[in-house]
Amino acid sequence: MHRSRAFASPLLTSLLLVATAPLAHASSTNAPSKGSPIRATSTARATKALPAIQVTWLGHAAFEVRSPGGTRLLIDPWLKENPSTPTAWKDLARFAQEKPAAILVTHAHGDHASDVPELARVTGALVVTTGEHLRAMKIPEPQQYSVNVGGGFLVGDIQVHAVPAMHSTEPGGRPLGYVLTFADGRSLYHTGDTWLFGDMSLIQELFHPDILLLATGGGRWAMGPDAAALAVRKYFRPSLIIPMHYGTFEPLSTEAQVRAAFQADRRVRFLTPGEQTAL
Repeated sequence: MHRSRAFASPLLTSLLLVATAPLAHASSTNAPSKGSPIRATSTARATKALPAIQVTWLGHAAFEVRSPGGTRLLIDPWLKENPSTPTAWKDLARFAQEKPAAILVTHAHGDHASDVPELARVTGALVVTTGEHLRAMKIPEPQQYSVNVGGGFLVGDIQVHAVPAMHSTEPGGRPLGYVLTFADGRSLYHTGDTWLFGDMSLIQELFHPDILLLATGGGRWAMGPDAAALAVRKYFRPSLIIPMHYGTFEPLSTEAQVRAAFQADRRVRFLTPGEQTAL
């Protein structure tokens, strides 16, 4: 078992006890300073309009997320060889001018992580994932930020929580999902590649995700459209659902198949790669 001093915990329920620490002041070799317990609450149900959370789908499982306060994160930015990524986003040099505060990696499969080492060089951003994956990708130590399930940490005005995913990865380490909690209490859950699992009920109980970035493609590797739709019905009550990880290559499910599974759910928003939406 990998033992990292940076926010490691074997149980999702320990999120209630994990201390927070500013991301800019820690690396995979530094323990966090102790603070108040993490517990996400949601104020998204307030009647007056809140500043927008901006989400741009870059194709497959890749997203850029911008908080109401302007903090920018990249999640699973596989771009250069991603057939669904728009040409304008394939040039990683653009991120030298539009630098993310951090790059979050759910797991080390090539269709999620193959561009991360170059993006780390181009941006100088911290890379967040398990220690095993950071070392395998040869991320420079000052840019490593090692986490594990149960970990919570602050990036700008976004509280990031590492949560479980049921999938494989390589080499070593474990797959993750991420929950982002914004300063106004709203939250976003990127499932990573996963099957539906009972602890999704705890993710709902702890964080009440308002936005789901939901793996739906299935194929031989993760939950397909019907299982993803069941996960939503059984575990979550979001305001916005953005399907991802479908239609990129065979045998992933097509957009038509995903639409059929979610046809009665008006919360689902299908994006074109490169398109931005807001909540």
